[in-house]
Amino acid sequence: MEIKDKVTKAINKQINAELYSSYLYLAMAAYFEAKNWPGFGRWMRLQAQEENSHAMKFYDYVLQRGGKVVLDDIKAADAEWKTPLEVFEDVYDHELKVTVLINDLLKLSRQENDAATESLLKWFIDEQIEEEANSKQIVDKLKLIKDSNNGLFMLDHKLGERK
Repeated sequence: MEIKDKVTKAINKQINAELYSSYLYLAMAAYFEAKNWPGFGRWMRLQAQEENSHAMKFYDYVLQRGGKVVLDDIKAADAEWKTPLEVFEDVYDHELKVTVLINDLLKLSRQENDAATESLLKWFIDEQIEEEANSKQIVDKLKLIKDSNNGLFMLDHKLGERK
């Protein structure tokens, strides 16, 4: 069954949101790399790539279902923060917003009786649980570290090990 227009439009908006997430995390990577925090920067670069892959998962899905992908403008991302904690608080807040978007897509798929889209969204719902937990964990660690240069150095090194 071909995907309904209403669902296609909503998923196209989600593609844009995922691409914005990628753009935001790339801006955060640039911020960290300019501040000589390569581990934080690497973590953000990989996060940007992951968000791009999420966009492509939706992109491919729309095409597989016979829908049309429509790419919209991506708004500019913030580029300045005061501390690593501020950056990761923004990451956590952003992931909470993405979770709301995914949940709204799930509601729409149920209203439209679109089991295929609901099935796809199960993966994203599980992914968002992980995204929120990971970013919250880093926020919590940064709050414990406070202004400790040694702590920041160690966390930067640890996050730089992300595969």
